[in-house]
Amino acid sequence: MGRLVQCAKLGKEAEGLPRPTYPGELGKRIYENISIEAWAMWVKHQTMLLNEYRLSPIDPKARKFIEGEMEKFLFGGDSSMPEGYVPPEQ
Repeated sequence: MGRLVQCAKLGKEAEGLPRPTYPGELGKRIYENISIEAWAMWVKHQTMLLNEYRLSPIDPKARKFIEGEMEKFLFGGDSSMPEGYVPPEQ
């Protein structure tokens, strides 16, 4: 088991990320306060947002939108779901 963090998303102590996953101050906050489990949840949510909104990760506007959604999703804001989104059946 790696280092433990008090995960801001899950509200419990859990295994932290092995390395920073995002640049800058937001990346530092994520590394210090987000667990591996919560990061995996974000990656799934981000993929859904990219697909549903048909965003390109190289578009600066899309990156800014995704960064804002990431901060809301991981740190307790209201991350948006696309209008009419229906999750796939498992």
